[in-house]
Amino acid sequence: MTAMWAPWNIGTTAAMLIAAAFALALCLPLSRLAYRLPRALDPGLPDHVSAAHRFHRAAFWLASPLLALCCVWRFGATPAAVAAIIYAVVLLALAWMDAETGFLPDLLTLPLLWLGLLVNLGGAFSPLGDAVLGAAGGYMALWLLCGAFLLLTGRQGMGHGDFKLLAALGAWLGWMPLPWILLVASLLALAVALMRRLARRMKAGEPFSFGPYLALVGIVALLRL
Repeated sequence: MTAMWAPWNIGTTAAMLIAAAFALALCLPLSRLAYRLPRALDPGLPDHVSAAHRFHRAAFWLASPLLALCCVWRFGATPAAVAAIIYAVVLLALAWMDAETGFLPDLLTLPLLWLGLLVNLGGAFSPLGDAVLGAAGGYMALWLLCGAFLLLTGRQGMGHGDFKLLAALGAWLGWMPLPWILLVASLLALAVALMRRLARRMKAGEPFSFGPYLALVGIVALLRL
């Protein structure tokens, strides 16, 4: 019995170690981008490394290898697990940037979208037709919602980066999970906004980032496939 399970245990352990190392290798360039990209888009952002930035960076470096282990546990030692690790770590980096600076740079959202379609050429996570519909539908859903909000209130409800992020999630996951991703992300965002209002850390009408909630729910959605 021990002899039968030993090779599987060793192989699984090795795969998880490699996955964690791969995630950490992705963290290095993404950590640099998380600092430099927003400042390239808005030179008015402070140059110094704030306490909040250090906290987000530490959380990113800790969460990335843990998510890599979850991907291997969910998909095994397969190419799908490698793709899932890239997806999860890039989404974490986008969540970090949006939470800290309000930016979801095209340099990350658009390659993530196209990579999702390429990964699904063979139906890794979703049939290709569903992935194409998910990419188009994800963008159009938020574009329409934002347009309706603008007509009703005269204010911009969210940035175009959120449209592209949801399109990227649709490219990876297909169109079917998008309604519940939007619902859960919206409820989480509202709950956090309410807690911040009660704690007097947020004023009425103050904008806040929606991207982190989309990104985190998108990671959970992939691991639930």
